[in-house]
Amino acid sequence: MISVHDPDRHATLGELIEFRQRFYACLTARADALFELVDAVLCTDGPVRSLVGLSLAPEHRRGHGALYDGINYGHIDIAHLRNLVAAQRLPRAADGRIVLAVDVSPWPRPAANTSPQRSFCHTYGRGKDQHQMVPGWPYSIVAALETGRTSWTALLDAVRLAPGADLAAVTTTQIREVVERLIDVGQWRVGDPQILVVLDAGYDAPRIAHLLGELPVQILGRMRSDRVLRRPVPPHAPGRNGRPPKHGSEFVFGDPATWGAQQAVTTTETRLYGTATIQAWDRLHPLLTRRAAWADYQDELPVIEGTVIRLQVDHLPSGGDPKPVWLWCSTVDATKADVDRCWQAFLRRFDIEHTFRLLKQTLGWTIPKLRNPQTADRWTWLIIVVHTQLRLARTLATDLRRPWEKPLPPQRLTPARVRRGFRNIRTKVPSPAGAPKPSRPGPGRPLGSKNQKPAQRHDVGRILATGEAYKRPTHHKKGTKPRRTG
Repeated sequence: MISVHDPDRHATLGELIEFRQRFYACLTARADALFELVDAVLCTDGPVRSLVGLSLAPEHRRGHGALYDGINYGHIDIAHLRNLVAAQRLPRAADGRIVLAVDVSPWPRPAANTSPQRSFCHTYGRGKDQHQMVPGWPYSIVAALETGRTSWTALLDAVRLAPGADLAAVTTTQIREVVERLIDVGQWRVGDPQILVVLDAGYDAPRIAHLLGELPVQILGRMRSDRVLRRPVPPHAPGRNGRPPKHGSEFVFGDPATWGAQQAVTTTETRLYGTATIQAWDRLHPLLTRRAAWADYQDELPVIEGTVIRLQVDHLPSGGDPKPVWLWCSTVDATKADVDRCWQAFLRRFDIEHTFRLLKQTLGWTIPKLRNPQTADRWTWLIIVVHTQLRLARTLATDLRRPWEKPLPPQRLTPARVRRGFRNIRTKVPSPAGAPKPSRPGPGRPLGSKNQKPAQRHDVGRILATGEAYKRPTHHKKGTKPRRTG
């Protein structure tokens, strides 16, 4: 993990200046307007409430017309910007390993009937188990995680999911490109520990591990509690006739009688959950069939082995009944140290939720009512640049706390508090944006005239990658029992 106590503030300041200059070089159209828009998001007091309100910030020297012109008609070299973001300092685990988290965050656009490429996004309601499907633009985001209790992550990539996209295929391509960029910029070298990728329950972890088998990555994903995996094929018994089996006995998550001997057992005392008991079983694989994602697989279906980890805690902070968490890791023959690293990394995955809340509630990621999805992609990358600058300025900020807030040491400042003092940091870094030229606003549409080109309406629906309509699985419906409980 990188140290937040940087003794050389001049070097850190130079790193921030270099990033800002190289980011400006990635802006190939309306560069000045886009660059000052980023500074306005960084320096505005309080949360961003509206897009046009950013034109009132002193850092944005242009009018609101230039702001909309930049966001709608500007252009960013995303390929160079991705390499630039990947080349910055990254947090690492205690053993020097890079830990990546992948998750989907929606940009709700329920009333945007003129916005194309919307799909139904999963959102949480106010009550318990009140899940909703709201039309919007879902984004798959990759971030590097830190160790310890923190709300900081390092955003590396964002991809908007098109309607009907195969989530596993898109995620696999995204992870592959991120890992290749990290290798190209020197963040990972031969001999370094493998990159750990942490996924939630909505991803097919074994399939992603199979598709990324040639990369130096380990896949760690959560599995439902009703899954059934298989053990390796037992040794062939002498004198036994017939075709040898392809899979061993069943391992039913809900039936302890099928678990058998454990490979590793560890216990850890935690502050919030009491005693955490971790059990691990080696070389378990799912039984694949030629349907869904494997329907068009040409070769023989693979056997994707991994380590299954069961995490059980004594109690929850909310006082509810704790349920076990099941994890699957692509590593085989895992040691106790490997098992502890996996479940602790999975708990750190929830730090990306703090980043999503910062992007939406403070930086105003989903505030603008944009019509074009390409414009939304442009604004998303501007927000990633904002977050990256906050991370680079982490050791330069002064804690400008409110009277009711507790003082924090410099190494514990949150992203929102660093943003609160970024205006003072900005005075020490030059701005490559040119001064605005005097101009006169256009006449616009004549008063009283009607719009002769009404915007096209676009439907939204849940369509799978196969082109079929989405149907909610039976085991997802309320009141149904798990498929396999023993």
